[in-house]
Amino acid sequence: MWLIAINPFSGQGRGSKVGAHVIDFFANHSLPYQVFSAPNAATLKVEIENFLNLQSVFGVVSVGGDGLTHLILQLVVPRRIPFAPVPAGTGNDIVRSLGWSLDEVDQQLERVISTQAQAVDLGNVDSEWFAAVLSTGFDSVVNERANRLTWPRGPQRYNAAIALELPRFKPLTYSIETDSSSFHVEAMLIAVGNGKSYGGGMQVCPQAQLHDGLFDIMILEPVSKTEFLKVFPQVYSGSHIHHPKVRMMRSSKVKISASAIAYADGERIGPAPISAECVKGVGLTWIL
Repeated sequence: MWLIAINPFSGQGRGSKVGAHVIDFFANHSLPYQVFSAPNAATLKVEIENFLNLQSVFGVVSVGGDGLTHLILQLVVPRRIPFAPVPAGTGNDIVRSLGWSLDEVDQQLERVISTQAQAVDLGNVDSEWFAAVLSTGFDSVVNERANRLTWPRGPQRYNAAIALELPRFKPLTYSIETDSSSFHVEAMLIAVGNGKSYGGGMQVCPQAQLHDGLFDIMILEPVSKTEFLKVFPQVYSGSHIHHPKVRMMRSSKVKISASAIAYADGERIGPAPISAECVKGVGLTWIL
């Protein structure tokens, strides 16, 4: 039995269309499946958890964005059930980190039903699993604002939040502990990457690997607003890591203390201090 979880509202309705395609794929291949969809995340989580407590499944296919995959991780990782995120959201950064195309859904599904899932690293922040990036600082402030905006919709809402928050944003003082060091730093942004990207393709930790048991940690030290706007587009190619105010390091564990909010996979984790660990091989999924 395969479990298919669908968020029909993700990607401004793309989840519904892709979800129907995924259901057709499993039906056309005569594979047993059970579909779950609910009006909110809390209800969906309870329904899937109750099902998994009673039924063995080959894997869970999530059709939506990073938020749905993040929810699924909390359910499948403790049970050692493989997960396969099918891109239908606005960000899809977990799918990007796994190397899958955002368009070739059938190619991904063919791999899922015909091969064994592979072990990958996942992050755990204060007992919550994440696959892509944990972050705090300016991007978290932007996320907070974007979540309050009702317009514009889609990816442009994030850009609108940047324009609203950047003029007033001030760097924060962070206390950071890693495997090998403990230090204080003034920073605009800290990203802890298990995967490479967040925010819909921003390669904030472009050299992050899913098999090394380590986080890639990116620290952006204070720059002027003008310099920030100059450097910001470089994050889509990953070339920002060569800027003199960007510090990169690797560590299996990190603790961050500051007067700040943290997000992981685009989901709100809460206020710092936060403690995160890269857990090697704890996730089961399919990689291109």
